[in-house]
Amino acid sequence: MNRKHLVSRRSLARVALLPLGLSFGALLAPAAQAADPGAQNERWQAVRQSLFADRKISEEARGVIELETPVRAADASVVPIAIRTPFAQTPARYIRKVWLVIDGNPSPVGAIFSFTPNSGRAEIETRVRIEEYSPVRAIAEFNDGSLVMQTRFVKASGGCSAPAGKDLAEALASIGRMKLRTEGEVVAGQPALAQLMISHPQVSGLAIDQLTRLAPAPHYVRSITISYAGQPVMSADVDFTISENPSVRFWFVPAASGELRARIEDSKDLKFESAITVQARG
Repeated sequence: MNRKHLVSRRSLARVALLPLGLSFGALLAPAAQAADPGAQNERWQAVRQSLFADRKISEEARGVIELETPVRAADASVVPIAIRTPFAQTPARYIRKVWLVIDGNPSPVGAIFSFTPNSGRAEIETRVRIEEYSPVRAIAEFNDGSLVMQTRFVKASGGCSAPAGKDLAEALASIGRMKLRTEGEVVAGQPALAQLMISHPQVSGLAIDQLTRLAPAPHYVRSITISYAGQPVMSADVDFTISENPSVRFWFVPAASGELRARIEDSKDLKFESAITVQARG
């Protein structure tokens, strides 16, 4: 494990231990919170200090980063989110990291995505769990070290403590199966869209079994690494915030035809890989 991933995982673990009993004035006045999503929220301030200390975070996100979420989730255990940027990644200017923070979750830092110029676009689509009405934040770090944040308020509750969608034994029987695919035409030198789907129960350890009245031990995907032709494209340090059977859509830039490869590791140190050969036109 390299030092960068070690630091990221320590950050995830550290903020996951923040106390849940902090005051959430926003929950008492959700309309006001929607207008000013948790600027003075104690839990966010603790997370902010842990991750960024006193670094300036701009909230002028227009034209830089866009966080798409539903206002009210149909299912709190499967909330679709998208992090988008209106510009391509280049060696001169690119987003190198995006933190996904959900203030009201037991583990507020749900994912840390790392990008390179080979990512093409620093964009991610996935599904998450949300435990209570909460601000959801995407904080982007550029290669010059500057930080930009966009925040959305999402009305959802019970997502992290909801029971699994299917029998745990059945889910474990297919654990680690992956499907990797590209979407649309792949052109050499142009950003191409791809999707990774992972069979994994993403056990949070918070859902009580209705028969035994016990909670199964946490077991979730911990890291995702994507490469193309041996070069890094995108990586993510994640936890049970990502929904059962994780699905991630991302971009990459193929210089020519080559192999797109995904590696995952979970919280029980199980490792899985999948790869496809990509034929790039031109």
